[in-house]
Amino acid sequence: MAEQVKKPVKITETILRDAHQSLIATRMTTEQMLPIVDTMDKVGYHSVEMWGGATFDASLRFLKEDPWERLRKLRDGFKNTKLQMLFRGQNILGYRHYADDVVEYFVQKSIANGIDIIRIFDCLNDIRNLECAVKAAIKENGHAQVALSYTLGDAYTLDYWMDVAKRVEDMGAHSICIKDMAGLLVPYKATELVQALKSATKLPIQLHTHYTSGVASMTYLKAVEAGCDVIDTAISPFSMGTSQPATEVMVETFKGTPYDTGLDQNILAEIADYFRPMRDEALASGLLNPKVMGVDIKTLLYQVPGGMLSNMVSQLKEQKAEDKYYDVLKEIPRVRKDLGEPPLVTPSSQIVGTQAVFNVLMGERYKMATKETKAVLRGEYGQTVKPFNKEVQKQVIGDEEVITCRPADLLPNELDKLEAEMAQYKEQDEDVLSYALFPQVATEFFKYREAQQTKVDPKIADTANGAYPV
Repeated sequence: MAEQVKKPVKITETILRDAHQSLIATRMTTEQMLPIVDTMDKVGYHSVEMWGGATFDASLRFLKEDPWERLRKLRDGFKNTKLQMLFRGQNILGYRHYADDVVEYFVQKSIANGIDIIRIFDCLNDIRNLECAVKAAIKENGHAQVALSYTLGDAYTLDYWMDVAKRVEDMGAHSICIKDMAGLLVPYKATELVQALKSATKLPIQLHTHYTSGVASMTYLKAVEAGCDVIDTAISPFSMGTSQPATEVMVETFKGTPYDTGLDQNILAEIADYFRPMRDEALASGLLNPKVMGVDIKTLLYQVPGGMLSNMVSQLKEQKAEDKYYDVLKEIPRVRKDLGEPPLVTPSSQIVGTQAVFNVLMGERYKMATKETKAVLRGEYGQTVKPFNKEVQKQVIGDEEVITCRPADLLPNELDKLEAEMAQYKEQDEDVLSYALFPQVATEFFKYREAQQTKVDPKIADTANGAYPV
């Protein structure tokens, strides 16, 4: 038998972003990360994902840290490894669409501060919402990776995915990521999907999934055999559950095969040893809930991401209507269909889930529609794969005009206005971007930062021992 051609699979490590976002609500601090950077830098990862997603919001809001400072410190430490971030297209890292000038400036500053690879996605897979960020990344000589939000439904055929992949390639993106945020991609479907994308485009294919439904490691195995170039994994103490498969397990799986990663298990063991006490501490404090560590097969049955389920349960608890759980689960696919069958990922998952809860509790569908449901039906989030349910659209927004262009085309430039609003707090160019995304949270952080600087004033140094009061 002819010897197989060697095609080592590459690894993106998620411990500094998605792993702790998925398991401990993005609470890992920069100080917890820095001591292990030297060791991580020796591994030979394809990249380390360490920024974007919810890290920006959580740094400012809960950790009282400047996310830009984190990026710079990690960049200083990682001498040989590419740094990667997750970016929500026209939403950047926030929850609304921003004007193109803000998107462009954010991409420029991210790359200037040390990001190599920007993974850009849109919750509706509306290519128009990715264009501005992709062009900006290319202009700044960054690597523009477009992530396809993976989901199931009549509209999401292999032809659909192949068509989107071709359009992404035409846009100038450097690689494609299959972003399976809910853990819906099962092993043999991964084979079909990767083969289809490989036939449609010459771009490298990366796969990102979550262990929520229990199939992720097998899915990676089949995807790699089908030609997938890079997989996302998390070092073992923060792997599995709602996080990614364990890095060491996948390295061992491919050892001695044509897909051998070549990564050293001894170095990975050192990294795992470093993070294990952190995990134990998170368990002891209740920050890591054992519930998120198990397999939630409802994910596959109802195609609902884990985070969306827990959100729904807490909404029903508040209304003392937990007995309506299964009614809401049945209503979710109906609402999703009415809203054009979008993938269920932030923010579309929250919009569909909350509307389903309202429909069930009110005893009448769309008797009350959330402002977000109205915005979707007005076209404010962009174009869905399937048309909206016309009757529902009429019932919810009446004869209001519907947006058919790229939503950001209607937004005037806003950087100058934002600069003027926050000028008194500005200490670095990047501050205006923190403010643009989270005005209230960033303002509180700026005030906190100012107070900290006043506290450590060299004029009041303790001359007895040369220390400063903190």
